[in-house]
Amino acid sequence: MPPAMTDLLDMWAAHSQLSGEDLVTVDFLLPTGIYIQMDVPREATIQHIKLLLWKQAQSYPLFPSLGEMEGHMFECVNQAAVHEELEDETRRLCDVRPFWPMLKLVTRNCGRAERLLDSKIGVLIGKGLHELDALQDQEVKDFRSKMFRISEEKMQRVQLMTWSEWLQACFSPQLEPGGGATDGVNDKQAEASLKVTMHFDQSQDTASLKVCPSTSPTELMEQAVRKWLMTHGPEEDGRQAEQYVLRVSDKLEFLCGDHPLIQYKYIKACLQAKECPHLTLVQVSTVQTMFEKEISAIGAVVNRKSSNPPLPLPPKRRGPSQVQTCVWEVSTQYKIVLIKGSKVNAEETAKVQVRAGLFHGTELLCKPAVSSESSGHTEHVWNRTLEFDIAVSDLPRMTRLCFAVYAVMDKVKKQKSTKNSHINKYQTIRKAGKVHYPVAWVNTMVFDYKGQLKTGDIILHSWSSFPDELEEMLNPIGTIQTNPYTENATALHIHLPNYNPQPIVFPPFDKILEKAAEIAGSSDCSPMGRGGKKFHIELKEIMERDPLSQLCENEKDLIWTLRYDCMENFPQSLPKLLLSVKWSKHEDMAQLQALLQIWPKLSPRDALELLDFNYPDQYVREYAVGCLRDMSDEELSQYLLQLVQVLRYEPYYDCALTRFLLNRAQCNRNIGHFLFWHLRSEMHMPVVSVQFSLILEAYCRGSIPHIEVLKKQVEALSKLKSVNELIKLGTIKNARSKTKEAMLTKEAMMTCLRQSGYTETLSDLHSPLNPSVLLSGINVEKCRYMDSKMKPLWIVYNNKLLGGDTLGIIFKNGDDLRQDMLTLQILRLMDLLWKEANLDLRIVPYGCLATGDRSGLIEVVSSADTIANIQLTSSNVAAAAAFNKDALLNWLKEKNSGDALEKAIEEFTLSCAGYCVATYVLGIGDRHSDNIMVRSTGQLFHIDFGHILGNFKSKFGIKRERVPFILTHDFIHVIQQGKTGNTEKFGSFRNYCEQAYLILRRNGNLFITLFALMLTAGLPELTSVKDIQYLKDSLALGKTDDEALKQFRQKFDEALRESWTTKVNWMAHNVVKDNRS
Repeated sequence: MPPAMTDLLDMWAAHSQLSGEDLVTVDFLLPTGIYIQMDVPREATIQHIKLLLWKQAQSYPLFPSLGEMEGHMFECVNQAAVHEELEDETRRLCDVRPFWPMLKLVTRNCGRAERLLDSKIGVLIGKGLHELDALQDQEVKDFRSKMFRISEEKMQRVQLMTWSEWLQACFSPQLEPGGGATDGVNDKQAEASLKVTMHFDQSQDTASLKVCPSTSPTELMEQAVRKWLMTHGPEEDGRQAEQYVLRVSDKLEFLCGDHPLIQYKYIKACLQAKECPHLTLVQVSTVQTMFEKEISAIGAVVNRKSSNPPLPLPPKRRGPSQVQTCVWEVSTQYKIVLIKGSKVNAEETAKVQVRAGLFHGTELLCKPAVSSESSGHTEHVWNRTLEFDIAVSDLPRMTRLCFAVYAVMDKVKKQKSTKNSHINKYQTIRKAGKVHYPVAWVNTMVFDYKGQLKTGDIILHSWSSFPDELEEMLNPIGTIQTNPYTENATALHIHLPNYNPQPIVFPPFDKILEKAAEIAGSSDCSPMGRGGKKFHIELKEIMERDPLSQLCENEKDLIWTLRYDCMENFPQSLPKLLLSVKWSKHEDMAQLQALLQIWPKLSPRDALELLDFNYPDQYVREYAVGCLRDMSDEELSQYLLQLVQVLRYEPYYDCALTRFLLNRAQCNRNIGHFLFWHLRSEMHMPVVSVQFSLILEAYCRGSIPHIEVLKKQVEALSKLKSVNELIKLGTIKNARSKTKEAMLTKEAMMTCLRQSGYTETLSDLHSPLNPSVLLSGINVEKCRYMDSKMKPLWIVYNNKLLGGDTLGIIFKNGDDLRQDMLTLQILRLMDLLWKEANLDLRIVPYGCLATGDRSGLIEVVSSADTIANIQLTSSNVAAAAAFNKDALLNWLKEKNSGDALEKAIEEFTLSCAGYCVATYVLGIGDRHSDNIMVRSTGQLFHIDFGHILGNFKSKFGIKRERVPFILTHDFIHVIQQGKTGNTEKFGSFRNYCEQAYLILRRNGNLFITLFALMLTAGLPELTSVKDIQYLKDSLALGKTDDEALKQFRQKFDEALRESWTTKVNWMAHNVVKDNRS
């Protein structure tokens, strides 16, 4: 097989060599067996190319047997080596990415509209739907058919909406949580009039209005219309406020509803930044046109719901073959038969063993079973029964059967090379002279998705990459999906025996509650089991511990005994009660489920912990999702990153969390946008590929008008990747001459971006970073590429909704942005928590979005520069620049004068306090003058978060960063307004830091939970619970506020004392950077 074409620009651009050549050579294969080679325009649509082929085919044999042109479509093998049907014929040839320039003409075999929709969804999600069809998996089929029905009903409901209901659903306004209108805004601001600049759609006119912050959008529109009539005279007399809706001027964000203006996030942010809000009056007819366009897109594939729906089908009668046995009736010990292992990648001298364990979450239900040692090459045969010390009747519904294949070596061999260096990382010495090291692992569920106990022969294709932490050499937290790359994977052949002639099933929920009632009725003592004062004090101490604290067996017994006390006095302690349940006793499990029915609802923030891997029970997770339903759309957006990651913990495709996320995403376009990208960016991972593609397909079917919007973004990112690959190729070719390289590559980049195939694809799209921002076109002259290793693209766009406004976006290809995305999300949360406590530290959590395998986008913060550039501009010598304490203050003076300078210094002081605390708590490392920036308004902010949770860079084994956070003398010089003895200003700064730290401490459990939910994401510096321990230490959880504050003050003083070391590091960084350039 020939190697796939590299993604330089694209297949067709590579053929035309960027020479302006419009024609490319394509091979066509017809269903009649006829082969035709033609030169066709690379910019032409698929439909036009089909027409050209049809004309050409007329002169070839067997043309009459082809039939109608509309009955055919093209297909190709794409660069992922899978068949792709080119059903959407409005696509241009240059947007198609085949493995080889060959298109095959095939006959359509079902409805055109359905085929077209399926094709669009397949291209959009990065996995053809025919691949899902080919899986022949009943669970996949059932999930898809359920979601198809739900999505169709959703689209039918949208068809019945009014334009205003649709506007609210798609472009709902960002509101402040809890309706706290004046939080974070001082009393003077809340009472003072609000100055608003009003723009009029399709007009250059603007008007300035002064209104009360409690004014509603309707009242504001009435005032604006009155002002318009006063300035434009009686000929405009027909205008009324009802003819308009109010939109944020530079975004597709409408101020729907009748809330006070100050309750809208945009207005409040403007007030806090002391900026004037810009709003635009948009004609209702414009919005109605948008609405009608979306409804027609739905109507093309979904029939409007009829007023007389068909009668439901009668329920199926259960025949004698459907008799089932309840699992509680099977008292036999659970066992499996280990038949053999094939393709075992172990050294020939090693003996191979298999270990099997039953887990509920991370809890081992009984002692693991171990096979005998086997010798052989890659094939190992056991044919041995492994029995577990647990009855079938006591298996929890979510039991995982986990396997580890490992080699047993007689002695530790010295590593002669680094070829098998991973062995040392995972090896476990079990007894003198014996070393066990893992070869492969695999997990499967004991019950299937319908609750039936699995039986029969199964082959489990294993995984060979191991996490940092193993439980008894097993990996229960790992996926239950088997390795799809079966060719080289170790395969375990297992037999799961039958215990009964009938299928064995887990009882339905009503039977579980009946069991609990039966136990409660037969119990001699009262179920309340209330403890005395001594026990109550002990219970309180246990319940106040952080989520990382372990419970001993005595404490678990106490919690279970006093479970009703927990419910009444510590309802938020539910996670600790769940960890105290003996899940291997079905009687205790039943009692827990009954108690859960009357347990008070937790706050959404507290309920997030219940979605961790430690709580696998489906009813517990349904309870948690029930609590999340109280989240506002804004709050849900805040935690969406974690909620997508915990989908990995769900063993079955159809679960409460999946349905919840789909429902909320299909009801709010903004949530739908980010759900799409969080899923789409991980589609290359085999562990989640099927699960995430199913959710993406369901989302698309229930959000048909959104497909075209997202498709445009996917195509644009594909083009940017091509440009980046071109630049990388150009810089490699011209590596000898740096100046020549820069000129040639920049020129090639410009040529590329000006090509019509690129300008069209990269224009008129919603920004993936913020879907309410419309990007009209690229400002090519201002675009460039950056000089770092991966050659990120610096792309400048024009804002479609506000003339003259430009936006910068950095496209990265080759860097994993997921850790930056997590850090910025946590910074956004810190900002929210501080504002909730009336402390606005002017944080700049800029946009960052991973969009694919080591690729993504970063928002460029306007009017900002790095500390390094500010220092270097004021000094001719790189080494001296870092020690120039006046440079930063002088730069701010240049940008601001009079009162503006005082405001800029206050902005600097607040933001410096916020980032000092945030970088300390999160253990953000590699801080130098090139990744700390300052805006001209004074706001300081950090960028590039490659090292977190205390993973600081080191040189020659010595940690470079000796200080807990960055607080240099030039920062203090600005804070003190350039006056050395200004202790009052510095005292305020220190007070801001301490306040901010205590606020984060109060929310310590939330931070630990959010990081714990990201453990399976595969981030390089967040792989085990040990990494999260850093947070526990930095927040001093378990200590009193006074003790914690004492610790923080020591760190603060240390940062001041050691600030000279930071300066030395910065000087070294500046010198190195100066030498490179």
